[in-house]
Amino acid sequence: MGILGRGQSDKHTRQQFERLAKEQQQVIFNAALRLTGNYAEAEDLTQDAFVKAYTAFDQFQLGTNFRAWMFKILTTTHINRYRQSRRTPPTVGWEDITKGGQRDFQWQQSDQPDPESAVVDRYLDEPIGPALQSLPDEFHLAVMLCDMFELSYREIANVLQVPLGTVRSRISRGRQILRERLREYARQHGYI
Repeated sequence: MGILGRGQSDKHTRQQFERLAKEQQQVIFNAALRLTGNYAEAEDLTQDAFVKAYTAFDQFQLGTNFRAWMFKILTTTHINRYRQSRRTPPTVGWEDITKGGQRDFQWQQSDQPDPESAVVDRYLDEPIGPALQSLPDEFHLAVMLCDMFELSYREIANVLQVPLGTVRSRISRGRQILRERLREYARQHGYI
C-alpha cells in the first residue's frame, strides 16, 4: 500500500473512533463521575481513558461493544490511578510553605451551576450516592456497571477481567450491602 493509501486508512480510523467516542462520551463521563465522586477528577479520568482508547484503537474490533471496551479502559485507568495515589505521598507546593499557606485565589463564580454539577450534587446528597460510593471497590464497580450502565454480566466480566461467577457474586453481595445500608431510608420514605 502506498503512502496515500495509508494516510486515508489512518483518517478513516480516526473518524471511526471520533464517531464512537462522541456517541459514548456522556455515558463514560457519567461512569467516571460515579467512580470518582468528583467532577474535576471525572473530567481528568474521562480524558485519560479516551486518550488511551485512541492510542489502542487498532486493538478494538469493529462491530463489538465499544461502550464495554471503554468501560474496561476507564475502570482500569481508575484502578491504576487509585493504586498510584496510595503509593504517592501527599505533596505541598513551595509557595504554600514560603507564604505560610496564604494564597490569593480569585474564584470565578456563577449564579447557576452547570447541568452536570446540579445532577451530581442532587444524587450525591441523597443517601443512595454515598451508600454506593461507600461500597468496597470490587462491589461498587460491579453494581455500577450492571445497574447504572446496564452491561451484561459477561460484559462486566470482560471489563473487570474476572470470571462470570465472580461478577454474579460481587453484584449480589454489593446489592445486599446497599439494601442493608439503605433500609432505614426506605422505611422513612415508605418504600418498604
